[in-house]
Amino acid sequence: MTRPPSAARLRRLALRGQGLGGARKLGAGLAGVRKTLERIGYVQIDTISVVARAHHHVLFTRVSRYREDMLNRLVRERHTFEYWRHAAAYMPLKDYRFALPMMRNIAGGGLMWFRDPDRKLMARVKDRIREEGPLFARDFEDTRASKEGWWDWKPAKQALEQLFMEGELTSVERQGFQKRYELMERFLPGDVDTSEPGDGEYADHVIDRSLRAHGFATRRTMTWLCRDARLRKAVTGRLPARVGAGELDERRMESGEPVYALPGAFDRHVPAPPDRVRLLSPFDNTVIQRDRCAAVFGFDYTVECYVPEAKRRFGYYALPILFRDRLVGRMDGKAHRGEGRFEIKALFIEQDVPETFFPALVAEVSDYAAFTGCTEVDVGGVIPGKYRIPLERALDAPGR
Repeated sequence: MTRPPSAARLRRLALRGQGLGGARKLGAGLAGVRKTLERIGYVQIDTISVVARAHHHVLFTRVSRYREDMLNRLVRERHTFEYWRHAAAYMPLKDYRFALPMMRNIAGGGLMWFRDPDRKLMARVKDRIREEGPLFARDFEDTRASKEGWWDWKPAKQALEQLFMEGELTSVERQGFQKRYELMERFLPGDVDTSEPGDGEYADHVIDRSLRAHGFATRRTMTWLCRDARLRKAVTGRLPARVGAGELDERRMESGEPVYALPGAFDRHVPAPPDRVRLLSPFDNTVIQRDRCAAVFGFDYTVECYVPEAKRRFGYYALPILFRDRLVGRMDGKAHRGEGRFEIKALFIEQDVPETFFPALVAEVSDYAAFTGCTEVDVGGVIPGKYRIPLERALDAPGR
């Protein structure tokens, strides 16, 4: 019987998979963004801009000299495209064919996106883009008399989004948070594989992507993004076959749940991460699966922007704090861009940390504040209060 992998090994494997386990970032500049997307598979797009938007934050955390225009550049270069994972996301274009089953399911009515889509309007919208080139939703006039309700989208916007989800349209850039729509047929390079994968091939893709992104994975981790019950079943069926073929190692966690990795990963030396802090986005791929985050890091994390204010414990948009190979707390921050001021509204330290933690935290907060357009850092609450003095000492250190 092989012993279960230690908790420390699992944490380090997970962070190495996510590009967060080394002394340096995963890459630099545009090449670093490409490498990161290839490694972690996708980056979730989110609208919230109280600090950096999630897709930019995830890349900033892993890529030196990251700039917000780089995602648009990679789309223009046909390296990257937008579609849906568990939410809107950027992903490598080479994975395009694995989005086809969902696109065709929506187009065929097996998965509803909008109720009773207006097919005549969709045809007119598509024809106009064909004739005029890429367009924003604002380029279409709203003819409704009433514009009430939370779903206050133009009929044309609904048509655009239905066509986007069916794979007829794609986004070739974003300005602010607005997509510019183009015909998918004009966007796709001629050498992109557009054949729909079979169940077994798709299952292998899911397994391989999960292990590349996470270092190790349970079946639940692998199938977390799978909406299709048939695909989840295919993944479950492929795992014992691939273990038997020597393509995967299988171990048991302390809980008894099977866990999988590439051969040798559970036994290979994984260096301890350095005394470095990373502030993670609430939608970072490392923490987005709440059950996995709790099982691997012992960290129960929920983004509380979706929680009624009276029930929030840590704040509207508290960022998990990674130190070495542990999630040690969270920071509720806000970028006051007009004032050039980054506010730490509340800092929660939930594990004992050494003195070296605070200079590392201040360095990361300063870099992140600068990324959001802020040069000044203010501190509000610090919990427990005993950590306020070492934090302020690090903030006041000469040469910071």
